Amino acid sequence: MRRPSFIPSIDPFLLCLIAVVTAASLLPVRGAAASAFDVLADLAIMLLFFLHGAKLSREAIVQGIGNWRLHALVLASTYVLFPATGLAVDVVAARWLNPLLISGVLFLTLLPSTVQSSIAFTAMARGNVAAAVCSASLSNLLGIVLTPLLVGLFIETRGSGHGFDWGAVRGIVAQLLLPFLAGHLLRPLIGGWVARNKQILMPVDRGSILLVVYSAFSAAVVNGIWKVLNLSDLAALLVLSAAILAVIMLANFAAARMAKLSREDTIVLLFCGSKKSLVSGVPMAGALFAPAQVGMVVLPLMIFHQLQLFVCAWLAARYARDPIAEPAAARAAVPVGEAQIAAVAKDRGLTIPTECEQGVAANLALLADHAERLRG
Repeated sequence: MRRPSFIPSIDPFLLCLIAVVTAASLLPVRGAAASAFDVLADLAIMLLFFLHGAKLSREAIVQGIGNWRLHALVLASTYVLFPATGLAVDVVAARWLNPLLISGVLFLTLLPSTVQSSIAFTAMARGNVAAAVCSASLSNLLGIVLTPLLVGLFIETRGSGHGFDWGAVRGIVAQLLLPFLAGHLLRPLIGGWVARNKQILMPVDRGSILLVVYSAFSAAVVNGIWKVLNLSDLAALLVLSAAILAVIMLANFAAARMAKLSREDTIVLLFCGSKKSLVSGVPMAGALFAPAQVGMVVLPLMIFHQLQLFVCAWLAARYARDPIAEPAAARAAVPVGEAQIAAVAKDRGLTIPTECEQGVAANLALLADHAERLRG
């Protein structure tokens, strides 16, 4: 039985995250083993960003960088609209939600956008892929400084009180930015190999996040996370995540209409401007918050991350099925009917023998039917 098209499929990574959280709850890592896991997770994150740097195409950046108005809208969504929404949630939910979970919700709104999924969904929806590469990459690079700055302004960071922690920024730069830049500088040497072996990026990507989540939740379990967290808290996080995502996507769609963006650029704004990066967020949380707090802080991000994947996958599929998405030449690529066939043959300087006209028409009709089936 086929799954209905309006129901998004379940990402296997969600099941892996649930399994890791369950494992950390039942068998939390402690003591020296916890320190070893932390080091291993840090190395995996560094390798991940090194490979991302090697994968990033300078040609795509150059091609998309000129669309400054679109990039400004994406950055405004990521670092202005999202934080404003997070602050509003902070005010509304302060009386009935755990303060650490509220900090986690606010923290996720301060993070950069995703890279891989934003580009993948943009491509699937037939949007401006070059601009998506540029916007998502720029968002992540700026986030290395902007996210700690915003966290210092709005959330209590490691240590006592509020304030900007330059030590945390140095840790994030060393773990994320330097490996990324090293990989990009070495792209002329290793870029071809990375492009030919793209399948290695997925295990490194997801494996590193699972390691960090296991380590973070182990520390949270040791410090009694499940004594203060219950199902109503998880339900509240899901509702808040859905509300935040709905507000952001509706606002971005309205902004695209007001700015009169093309369909392709609207898709970039919807996907790049509505996502938050789990890949960047988990190591940043480890650098910005005390170990005992990280598990609670990243929980809202994990929930929001999966929700955004479900919604964006459904939306990208809708855009992909939209007949407007196909260029006119593609829609009219297969002529049907005697008049169309004769017109195309004349334009191409072709002569169809009279005895072949019926067979040509039948073959083109069959080809047009197959093309429509492929287009969904």
